[in-house]
Amino acid sequence: MAEPSRSSASTSSSSSYPVNRGDSGAAASSSNTSVREEHDRYQHRHHDTELEHHQNGVSYRGSFFAFDISSEVITDDTWSCIIVVLTFWFFVAMTLILGVYGASNISLGPNCSLLIQPNSIFVQSITIEESNGAANGIELYGFYKTPPLDVETTWSETYVTTVQVYSHKSWIYYLNEGSQVNISYTVNSSGSSVFLIIAQGSDGLTQWLEDPTYPNTTLSWNVVHGSGVIQQDIDIASSYYIALGNLNSEEVEVELNLRLKAWKYNTTEAYYKCTFTQGRCSLSVLFPKGNIVVLTSPSPNQNTSADDLSVRLSYGPRWITYICGIGGMTVIMLAAFNFLNKIQCYRGGESGNQYAEVGSERAPLLSRKDDDLSSWGSSYDSLSNGEDDLEEFLAASNIEGTSLRDGENSNNTKRLCAICFDAPRDCFFLPCGHCVACFECGTRIAEADGTCPICHRNMKKVRKIFTV
Repeated sequence: MAEPSRSSASTSSSSSYPVNRGDSGAAASSSNTSVREEHDRYQHRHHDTELEHHQNGVSYRGSFFAFDISSEVITDDTWSCIIVVLTFWFFVAMTLILGVYGASNISLGPNCSLLIQPNSIFVQSITIEESNGAANGIELYGFYKTPPLDVETTWSETYVTTVQVYSHKSWIYYLNEGSQVNISYTVNSSGSSVFLIIAQGSDGLTQWLEDPTYPNTTLSWNVVHGSGVIQQDIDIASSYYIALGNLNSEEVEVELNLRLKAWKYNTTEAYYKCTFTQGRCSLSVLFPKGNIVVLTSPSPNQNTSADDLSVRLSYGPRWITYICGIGGMTVIMLAAFNFLNKIQCYRGGESGNQYAEVGSERAPLLSRKDDDLSSWGSSYDSLSNGEDDLEEFLAASNIEGTSLRDGENSNNTKRLCAICFDAPRDCFFLPCGHCVACFECGTRIAEADGTCPICHRNMKKVRKIFTV
């Protein structure tokens, strides 16, 4: 008798269950609706905050990326330009040391008074050596300032020489400004003529030798025969060559009488004198004012030839100038590139911000992390409300008349998959419940840990929709 009682109690309990469920379901539905609205508002605020941080992060990374590249390029350009500057200064230094202030041979001639004024910035000392290594009357004088050119010297020389066929003979003299050359000539070979020229410097003599018949290569160009006189005033201090040239088919004998008036520097106030007793003289160049060197040679009546009156002049470089020059140019270049670096970095920062703005437009709205806050409670919703969502979705589909049979209404783009646009929308995502893709595309998105294309919430499950 106890069994029927339990059965009736059970039946009574089961019959009253739907009523209670309906009442509690209405209350629960209202409660769940308010909770979900609150939850959606929280997710929306969190989504905006996270998007702002994400964009800021992209902007920062973009700026840093641009700054890093710009800094690297500027650094490379800086070192490249420094190397170029050092190479340029090296060639300038070698040009000064070996070219402008390089060693040279000087032919003085008789009664020479040669003034040498080196640059005290680049030259530390002067060394003069006699070419033949013997003392022949050449003297070196040192002055603190330029001595006056007020000593007049006049002398005469006579030469009777035979000029061979297609050859020449020359005599060298170093003459200062205001000097004068007077030449009396006699061509002893009857019916013959020769070239008599006065050339300034060795270059002028070389140009004349290349083309003896061209008159504009020398200071004075003459075709002489018989007897005559030639006079030439000197306006520039330099070495001068008096030369005879024979272009005849036979040798020619010529008699020359040279009378020269030269101005020489006054050496009475010299603070230093060297007579080449050891075949060499040296003088230190004072810094920064510098000093003056004067070389003098003896008169021609002291049994000296022009070949003996030649010396070798060399300069000792002031190395501290070249070292400071390299350092100064390097500092200037570094300062200039530092200034350019700041300008480039400022412009690079602006371009980096523009790049970051473009990059942020292309960046995903939400990060693809598994612990995204927007998916909190997704497991609960999918477990507790998965079936209810499915039923609600199917009911809404039936009310709106949206049939999802394979191939049905495939021409309507609103019912096609938003991913491939080939298959109908036959699945929905959990926990959001959106239906925008076919089952194959939805499965691929879920396997890639993607987000819903509509609400960007993390996808936990994909459910296929079957209709009958």
